[in-house]
Amino acid sequence: MQKLKPLVTPIGGDERFQRLLAGIPATAGMKSGYVTLKPQESIGEHVTDAKEEAIIILEGTAEVYIEGKLFCAVQAKSLVYIPPETGHDIKNIGNGTLRYVYVTMPLVL
Repeated sequence: MQKLKPLVTPIGGDERFQRLLAGIPATAGMKSGYVTLKPQESIGEHVTDAKEEAIIILEGTAEVYIEGKLFCAVQAKSLVYIPPETGHDIKNIGNGTLRYVYVTMPLVL
């Protein structure tokens, strides 16, 4: 494996999705993105396969669905952990914009 280098990626804007870390070769497998959702918009249910995921709510209020069922509602300055192989969705339930960063990392046992 080549030596990894530190990097900085500016975060911002109003686009729905911004890639922050794209995985190999820039990282050892970590990926991340910045997501912006309008009121009542959701990212759509998905599974991150054999990856752990951390979702950091920066602004707004979200509902988190796990395997199609409401798990919790969270506000800014919250972190939600999603285990590997878990179907999940994030929905903006506030009146303003929901902004969050997600980070995924391949499962290493």
